[in-house]
Amino acid sequence: MAAARPFARLLVANRGEIALRIIRACRESGIETVAVYSDADRAARHVRAADFALRLGPAPAAESYLRADLIVAAAREAGAQAVHPGYGFLSERAAFAEACQAAGLVFVGPEPATLAGLGDKLAARRAAAAVGVPVVPGTLEPAAIESAEALEALADTAAEIGWPLLVKAAAGGGGRGMRRVETAAELGPALATASHEAEAAFGDGAVYLERLIEGARHVEVQLLGDAEGRIVALGERDCSVQRRHQKLVEEAPAPGLTAEARRALHAHGVAVAKAVGLRNAATAEFLLEPDGSVWFLEVNARLQVEHGVTELVTGLDLVKEQLWIAAGRPLSGAVLAAAARAAEPDRHAIEVRISAEDPANAFAPVPGTLAVWREPGGPGVRVDGWVEVGTHITSDYDPLLAKILVVAPDRPAALARLARALDELEVAGLQTTLPFDRWLVEEPAFVTADLTTDFVARHWRPEPLREAAARGAAALAAVALPPGDTLARPGSVGEGGPETRTTAGGPASPGRDHDRGPSAWRAAGRRAAARRWPA
Repeated sequence: MAAARPFARLLVANRGEIALRIIRACRESGIETVAVYSDADRAARHVRAADFALRLGPAPAAESYLRADLIVAAAREAGAQAVHPGYGFLSERAAFAEACQAAGLVFVGPEPATLAGLGDKLAARRAAAAVGVPVVPGTLEPAAIESAEALEALADTAAEIGWPLLVKAAAGGGGRGMRRVETAAELGPALATASHEAEAAFGDGAVYLERLIEGARHVEVQLLGDAEGRIVALGERDCSVQRRHQKLVEEAPAPGLTAEARRALHAHGVAVAKAVGLRNAATAEFLLEPDGSVWFLEVNARLQVEHGVTELVTGLDLVKEQLWIAAGRPLSGAVLAAAARAAEPDRHAIEVRISAEDPANAFAPVPGTLAVWREPGGPGVRVDGWVEVGTHITSDYDPLLAKILVVAPDRPAALARLARALDELEVAGLQTTLPFDRWLVEEPAFVTADLTTDFVARHWRPEPLREAAARGAAALAAVALPPGDTLARPGSVGEGGPETRTTAGGPASPGRDHDRGPSAWRAAGRRAAARRWPA
């Protein structure tokens, strides 16, 4: 007898590492997979890993991965029963979920009505307030900005909320449609700019005001709900280390919380999820102040990029749980058991995102082609990535290359394991965030879990990066090499990107430099370039 499976065939409406993550879960569950791809991803790993693959269109996301009509048509053509949206792109679009259901496809995610409600951040704030969950002080209705009188009234409201504050898009997140406002004079221009940006990014220019709570931590609660109305929390993650309101590092559990504080936080998340009728996976996000105050921010009604840290702590496969919930099964016994012990975890997991960004230049995206990519391994190390040698990173999509995750019995052991994993990771050909991550694991404030959303602004100083890269180059130049050998400094960042040095007497020999280099040059180059920073 064939083993039970939630679906026979599923289309993955995404790309990159999350597409591979879903395909792997499906393969282990006996589900055939259908990949979709743009012209830029024709030879990508998720396309090769799937059982079937269908082209969507040109590289721009607006002509491929954001084309709901093409994706639904592809699913029907391929004979898929279900669609998993991953994260980003169409994952939180109620209209896409409705289109899937109208075509007879199961959408692996919350119901369209829930997506519509949570897609409106103001509606989510009102829902949280209605069930007694504290919301960040601010407005609960869209800001009126059509007239001078309306702006004047809004300035009075802003003064009551308190300066500084944020103007935020009602229909989106990720730092888009968001502006910091220090004074009443800045309010009008900030409202106009944020509204215009929100309209361009989300098709909805509605914005609202929210107090800027500084010196707080960003902590989120992982939620799962089934069709019977049962909703549980599977622990929390600290996501305070950010740039441009986007996460760089995530860990679970959130350091320094008591079991009682965890239970209270989890209860807030479950209360909001019940208020909006959650089914499947979502994450409730909160700010935690040093005095213990908790403020609700929003709910992301999808699988998060950082779901893996919760998997490592709980032992669950959240993608598989999503699939079974979408197929109509109640929450599994494993999920209920994990929820019961969520406030008293016995493991610690940390994730860092390796992206094609320049940490010495405000984390600006850096397109390019990978010349070297060697992933770490060993006990307690997981790599969720999608790239390989020769992968070309374009400006069409998010620059995420991989997520390096570690798990250990406690946070100090997890930090030691992460430092080791980052030492083992080798990348060259384009600039990445690896030097930042190597710095981070040795930064005293991070080691002691002094975490706030302004952590990067308080502690990261990019100026030494190029100096360290220069020292690394000098250290490498001092190593005697046979004529013709080439050295590429893994993970280094400088004015021209990762540097390749060729000794006199022969042409460069890419492809064997990393295999032949002795441990001496590895240690000198890698650590001097990226980890030993001047005070």
